[in-house]
Formats: sequence, C-alpha cells, structure tokens
Amino acid sequence: MSVRELVVLGTSSQVPTRYRNHNGYLLRWDEEGFLFDPGEGTQRQMIYADVTATAITKVCITHFHGDHCLGFAGISQRLSLDRVPHPIDVYFPASGQVFYERLRKASIYHNTVKQRPHPIQRSGVVHEDDKLRLIAEKLDHGVDCFGYRLEEKDRVTMLPEKLREAGVMGPNVKVLQKQGFIELEDRTVRLEDVSVPKPGQKVAFVMDTRPCRGALELADGVDVLICESTYLDSERQEAGDHGHMTASQAATIAKEAGAKLLVLTHFSQRYLSTDPFVDEARPIFPNVVAARDGKRVPVPREPR
Repeated sequence: MSVRELVVLGTSSQVPTRYRNHNGYLLRWDEEGFLFDPGEGTQRQMIYADVTATAITKVCITHFHGDHCLGFAGISQRLSLDRVPHPIDVYFPASGQVFYERLRKASIYHNTVKQRPHPIQRSGVVHEDDKLRLIAEKLDHGVDCFGYRLEEKDRVTMLPEKLREAGVMGPNVKVLQKQGFIELEDRTVRLEDVSVPKPGQKVAFVMDTRPCRGALELADGVDVLICESTYLDSERQEAGDHGHMTASQAATIAKEAGAKLLVLTHFSQRYLSTDPFVDEARPIFPNVVAARDGKRVPVPREPR
C-alpha cells in the first residue's frame, strides 16, 4: 500500500532546544523517500520516528547553513553502514559543492552506497521521470538557497462502464492509455471519452527565505506547503534582516498561492511554544498546523 506523508524529524532553526531538534523532514511518497535538510542529529531522530535509512532515496539540501546540512555527514555514513541497496540522489546549490564533499567525507568509513550528486545552478526542473517532477526555485536568504516543489504528473481514471460501452477491453485498454486513442473497426475511441482527469498531487518545501517570487511559485496550488516561520510578526523587522519569514507572512504566501494545507516549521529557539505561530497564521490561512518533532502529516488524498 502506498504511503504519502511528511515525517517531521526536527523543527528548530539555528539553535536546537530541549524539545526541538535541528531541521530534518522525510517526505514519504510511495516507493520514494525525499529527505529534506538533514540537520545535526537527523539519524537519531529517524530512530525515534521509526524511519530506516533504506527509506531514503533522495536528499534535498536547500542551503549550507549548519542547521540544514550538518546531519548529512552522519546520514552518508549510515546509508553505507546499513548497506542501502539503491543509489541516492543528492540535490544542493552548486555554489556549495565544497561543503557537500566535506560532509560526505567528514570521517573514515567504508563507503558502500553510490551517491549521485546534482549541483543546482539555477531554478528549474532538477529531476523528472514518468511519475514525478522535482523543481528547484531560488529563494531570498542572503546565501544561495533553493526551495523544492514535488509534482506528481497528471493522470486519468478509467471509467469501466464507459469502456464497456465503447467495447474496449483486455490489452486494448493499455493501448488506449498509451496512445490516447484506439481504432476499433469503423470508429475511433479517444481516452477522454472513457476516463476522467486525475490531477497529480503537489508538495512544496520553502525554507530560510524572505517572502519572494520563488516562494510563491513553489507554493502555487500545492496540496501541502511546508514553510519556514522562524519568527512571529512582532519580530518582522528582525525576520527580514536575517532572511526569514514570520508566521503571518508564511500564511499570506499559502493564501495567495492557493495552497491547501500549510505546515509551519523552523522556529527560533526564543519561542517555548509553537501555539502562537498557529494563532497568528490561522486568521489569514485557516488550514494550518505547526510541525512537531516526530509528527506525521498525511498528504491529503483527493476524493476518488
């Protein structure tokens, strides 16, 4: 059975707290596992969250500030220790290539896993297959920083009663799906005549940025927006000075972009509770939750 959920491994910003680890987010998507921004302590948080190293297929690093990447050294070694059988694709800003290499080879270990680095030079599609598309967009943080958008490609749902009426059955169904049409004796049956569109789901990961065009483009129409909200609006000036957002700014992006669910995270250590973040965001964007270490957030399925 396919699983689509966000497993929150850490939610703190620059300094961890007693209850919030440095960043770490695993997006489980069917057979794929996207690990975003593995901060210090990520592999320990994975144990608490009952996540194995074999669940990881891709690592996406937004930028090379320590709270977003220092755990990558441990993750690299853990992948080999557990002898993960598949290659691991790693996406990161190209300007941080030296940091990627340092973290990957931070200490002595026996490397058994093939890592495939994908340094990102500019905004655009960084991965595409027959099911998914991964897009990176430049954010506004003062250092090179990219957010990510995962898009499931649009599909169709076949309508059995329409197929029967059209006389399409057996192997011809697959032919119709592949070609978009099929010739039957004296008539043509088109895919749109026997199916309904099924739009693909979308998730955006926006971390460490001021409000910007890139954040809006990443969040456009997504089912889930995971977004930094380092500060409350009482510290809006400080947020802007340090290249961050407040909860109300994150909510405004979710509203303007037409997102369905907003997950706030990356909280400054000065705040003991995350309740005020939800209280600040909810009047602007009602469908909002605060991430919590160990929390699992399902990607909402569209009704069939």
